[in-house]
Amino acid sequence: MKKIDRETVQRILDAADIVEVVSDFVSLKKRGANYIGLCPFHNERTPSFSVSRAKGICKCFSCGKGGSPVNFIMAHEQMTYYEALRYLAKKYNIEIREHELTDAEKQQATERESLMAVNDFALEHFETNMSSTQDGRDIGLAYFRERGINDLMIKRFRLGYALDKSDALYRAAIAKGYNEQYLIATGLCSRSERGQVYDRFRGRVIYPIFSVSGRVVAFGGRTLRTDKTMAKYVNSPESAIYCKSYELYGLYQAKGSIVKHDKCILVEGYMDVISMHQIGVDNVVASSGTSLTEGQVRLIHRFTQNVTLIYDADPAGIKASLRGIDLLLAEGLNIKVLLLPEGEDPDSFAQSHSLTQVEEYIKQNEVDFIRFKTRILLSDAGGDPIQRSRVITDIVKSIAVIPDAVTRAVYLKECSRMLEIEEKVLALQLDKTIADNLDRQQRQPKPRPEDVPAEQQPAQPVATFQGQPVAPAPTPAPGSVRLRRYELTLMKYIVKYGYVPIAQELNEEGEETGQQVTVIEFIDSELRMDDIVWTDPVCARMMEDAWHIFQEDWPMALATHTAQLQQERAQFIKAGEEDIRLHGRDLSDIQNREKSLIERADRQYQDSLAQFTMRYLEDYFLSAPDDEVRNLSTALASEKYQLSKVHTKYAHVETEYERLRELVERGVLELKYAILDEQIAELNQEARAAAGNRERVNELMTQVFELYQLKSQFAKILGDRIVNPK
Repeated sequence: MKKIDRETVQRILDAADIVEVVSDFVSLKKRGANYIGLCPFHNERTPSFSVSRAKGICKCFSCGKGGSPVNFIMAHEQMTYYEALRYLAKKYNIEIREHELTDAEKQQATERESLMAVNDFALEHFETNMSSTQDGRDIGLAYFRERGINDLMIKRFRLGYALDKSDALYRAAIAKGYNEQYLIATGLCSRSERGQVYDRFRGRVIYPIFSVSGRVVAFGGRTLRTDKTMAKYVNSPESAIYCKSYELYGLYQAKGSIVKHDKCILVEGYMDVISMHQIGVDNVVASSGTSLTEGQVRLIHRFTQNVTLIYDADPAGIKASLRGIDLLLAEGLNIKVLLLPEGEDPDSFAQSHSLTQVEEYIKQNEVDFIRFKTRILLSDAGGDPIQRSRVITDIVKSIAVIPDAVTRAVYLKECSRMLEIEEKVLALQLDKTIADNLDRQQRQPKPRPEDVPAEQQPAQPVATFQGQPVAPAPTPAPGSVRLRRYELTLMKYIVKYGYVPIAQELNEEGEETGQQVTVIEFIDSELRMDDIVWTDPVCARMMEDAWHIFQEDWPMALATHTAQLQQERAQFIKAGEEDIRLHGRDLSDIQNREKSLIERADRQYQDSLAQFTMRYLEDYFLSAPDDEVRNLSTALASEKYQLSKVHTKYAHVETEYERLRELVERGVLELKYAILDEQIAELNQEARAAAGNRERVNELMTQVFELYQLKSQFAKILGDRIVNPK
């Protein structure tokens, strides 16, 4: 096993665009300088997931999850740090350089990685069978050809064939060194009562099922035999990497188109999806023959608000699927339904029509769910008033699950018009249904957290720093709890501005030496002066890492980037001078333009250098291998709010960067002030314990008095504290 080298890691981090990465999983909309969407880590209907391209991070201000591109992929796809790096390297076509893992690193390999590896092998095995074996070409490939599927779709959906042999996959996998345990755990193989291991998929064409990130998590296999006793379809069982209720067939291939068209078309089967994609309608996914689930609905909601369900003309199948409409409505989605002509399904309809014809048919024939459901249910009710009453109640139940009150009101009005019933009567029934639903929910036993998938668990209350969610600290040492908030403030300045100069170094005579003092040097010097150590272990590790990078990596990185910026500055000036020569009116105009050009070049150079300096350490911490460091850095670097343009249009508002020295100095003083409080409290407690020893009590009270005097000096500087000696 191998580990990615540091240089490759840095190239991956430099290339990864947080907006591009998150957009693969979440539908984002521009809001000010940032982007916002529904959080993929917990169920919500109002977007609270913010993505900042400038900072390179994402953050949910409800549940607190997010981070850099690496952190996001780790959390969303349940990957390890190095798995996430490989994912991003593949996305950005970056060649990975590696070195051998140590024994300790090898032990960190997880069961999930092993299951994924076995599935990856099976995927290639099935593909090779179909393209390189006689049976594969004559049976598997011939089947897809007969169904009208072209080579491009076969490659896009990674279709394959399982040989009609009892253990072909098993033998091939064992020969390659894969563990039998994981072959069985994924469901690729099974063990008989007599202990014999055999392949689950035999003599079947294979449809791989991919997660939204493109990892193969399961397979579906269709038999080509006419034997009625054999199941037509066999699917992978659920495992540590596959839960069918939270996967949609074709979503990996369709997600980009879904976002582009702001619509998801939902069909039933594998071939329906493939055929629709083949003609160019590629925002199509399927529930893979199972009833639509809440998990699948929430998955769709990440990418769009709009869903069109396509049904064939089979009345029994349509009625069985109506429950899916209510699930979609409950998620707050906009639902339309499309019925295909008699005898057609999405597969056959796509195969027999052009892209233009299919798109036009969808546009002309999709209807809102009220019209569809009313028409379907009333067709069976006829003139029977009892049946008609039940239909009305059923439709009102659907309206009742819609979370938005305005949308409910619009649908209620439409329902009243179509059913020719007073809106007031329907409104009373609607209120009763909503009340019954709430009562039913309250009476239902709440599921245990361990029985609910992580992505479906509600957001839990989290610790905060300056109003932002932050990971709880490890068990703190006695007396350190009150100090942590001040340490976090200083660590925030180190993460965001650690290598930014804020002062000039002075010699013993108080004269400037010409050497600049950075934020990290200033804070470290101030704390060392008073023998202050970090009580928070995560902050302590971050400070140690920051110093190591500052001494080892930063000088070279700064020199390289400075040289690049100087070259860009020279090119900018050269291009500007050529423009001045062409357009300068006279000598005075040329001189003024040249002066302005130099000023712009210098300002651009300084701004770029400042941005690089600020981002360097922040980028490292936001994508650090240490989970605690990475999570804390994300919380410290995140900002929930930004000033409205209204406040900055007419007057300059000082930024945190412009006030940096003042803020850092204040942060150091506030930590020292809090430490004095801790020391005074400890001395008072010791004095109470020594009540019978007057000499010791006097000694302790003298120390307390001295500390109060020091506190008074700090309070004058801080300007917002009143010290009352006790």
